[in-house]
Amino acid sequence: MFSTVRSRLITIAILVAIAAFSLWPRDEPIGSAFDSWSRGCDALLVMATDRLDRPRLQALARHARAVATYSVGYDHIDLDAATEFGLPVFHTPDVLSDAVAETAMLLILSAARDSSGAEALLRGGGWGPWSPTRFLGKQLTGRTLGVFGMGRIGRALAQRALGFGLRVHYHNRSPLPANGNDSRLTYHSTLESLLEISEVFCVCAPSTPQTRGMLDAHRLGLLPPGAIFVNISRGDLVDEDALIEAIAAGRIGAAGLDVYRNEPRIDPRFLKLPHTTLLPHIGSATTEARTAMGLIVLQALDRWLREGQPSDNCLNPSTLQRRTSE
Repeated sequence: MFSTVRSRLITIAILVAIAAFSLWPRDEPIGSAFDSWSRGCDALLVMATDRLDRPRLQALARHARAVATYSVGYDHIDLDAATEFGLPVFHTPDVLSDAVAETAMLLILSAARDSSGAEALLRGGGWGPWSPTRFLGKQLTGRTLGVFGMGRIGRALAQRALGFGLRVHYHNRSPLPANGNDSRLTYHSTLESLLEISEVFCVCAPSTPQTRGMLDAHRLGLLPPGAIFVNISRGDLVDEDALIEAIAAGRIGAAGLDVYRNEPRIDPRFLKLPHTTLLPHIGSATTEARTAMGLIVLQALDRWLREGQPSDNCLNPSTLQRRTSE
């Protein structure tokens, strides 16, 4: 699928009339070749694996007019430094919300029924005779789902969860307007009160200085015994030592994870945990979402480079105003 998406991105770049572009030709991250590869460019489209720290942004600002990231999250970019150096940073909101919400539901369902464990047993030839108490999981209907972070992805997940008969509670910086499906959601002013009632808990909040490490041993301990824990946001919101210990001890009954600290070098203890579904950060990995992600950032770069026009998906719009007035 990667080669298909890559070919589409080349086509998109031509369609939006970006005059000349250079595409990293390999599937693996660019790594140490980044600085030489990007030297002299007018704009840069990076992946979530490309870290743009202050020194690198300062060097880029000598020749580049904009940066775009092929992701919604931007914790790999020093946004304050980019703003200081006058570099607009574009990202990909909206277009991957459905894909990531579907992945969240996949993990919730898999964790509830321990489908990963059942499949591994089947593939290993250990199915054995039928028993009424074998492969027992948890039915979701009537249970309470707690969503930490009710942005676009959180709301898309809530819509799907309601269809499975889950009661949806959430914690956010502020409550949503009570209209449509949102009127069926219950707001919690604190994360702690949400954790206490969440039979299923899903992390959808972005990685920020305020949220990193927020789900520590104390807060994880507030979950009801045997709760299901799911993370489709970022691994650095969670104390992984505390999470691994809680799963191993059975205080968290099952988990579904798509994100981790130190990706792709995840803690090997995860691989040995029972009742745990592990995915390699595939939340947005559909052909439709990845193509749309490329289109939204390339169009934003094209509007800015050729026409000097801003786009709504700029993370630091003050840089657009500053450069327009220059």
